[in-house]
Amino acid sequence: MLPPLKDIVARYDLLARKSLGQHFLFDLNLTGKIARMAGDLTQGTTIEVGPGPGGLTRALLDAGASQVIAIEKDERCLEALAEVALAYPGRLEVLAGDAMQIDASSLGTTPRRIVSNLPYNVGTPLLIGWLRNIHAFESLTLMFQREVADRLIAPVRSPAYGRLSVLAQWQCEVKKLFDLPPSAFTPPPKVSSSVVRLVPRPLVDKADFALFERVTAAAFGQRRKMLRSSLKSLGNSEKLLAEAGITPTARAEEIGYSGFAALARALVH
Repeated sequence: MLPPLKDIVARYDLLARKSLGQHFLFDLNLTGKIARMAGDLTQGTTIEVGPGPGGLTRALLDAGASQVIAIEKDERCLEALAEVALAYPGRLEVLAGDAMQIDASSLGTTPRRIVSNLPYNVGTPLLIGWLRNIHAFESLTLMFQREVADRLIAPVRSPAYGRLSVLAQWQCEVKKLFDLPPSAFTPPPKVSSSVVRLVPRPLVDKADFALFERVTAAAFGQRRKMLRSSLKSLGNSEKLLAEAGITPTARAEEIGYSGFAALARALVH
């Protein structure tokens, strides 16, 4: 029987570190809810990034996860996670390392999913990295700052709509599941958090990911300008827009992912 998480934190002196973007979630009802909303965990591999003392890790295993691979950068947490591994023989593998340097798409067996309370300081770059090879995953169930979650689900022409919205919605069905107040965490962050589920879908609007990124970066880098101006860094913007079938006077916030995919395809020519 594993001791309560707060006892584990005290035993190993696991005070959350701001430099690592750590905010620990001890509430068993909330960790259990996240694990349940991640779907069927009994097949394949569940990948967790930044497990810390192992609160969500326990919930995933209790929810029936057949194999959990937990990636932890903070060496202080490794002993605590080793205790969890002993309590669930053969079902938890702990990788000591930086998730930004690890190819999650090659870990474990399929179906492969990621379920994580992501460190705030690397949540967005981690997601973009996973989106590059999204069809290696069955789903992503991730916790972000609420502001980031709102950007992920933002519709065209809304204030929060931007490059991250386009990248995520181009590849996935994106749904916000629920919000969490700062008081749910130790230590409490200054902002609310949200759990988001991303499920890959068939890619109808095909385009090269790197070119898609270039087009969206240029367009949203100067989002108040018309696209004929903001896309000049990519070459002949008028010709590019004509090939993509987009009005030159349109602005980035008015274009959906299909339009950006068309721009990325036009950029190849």
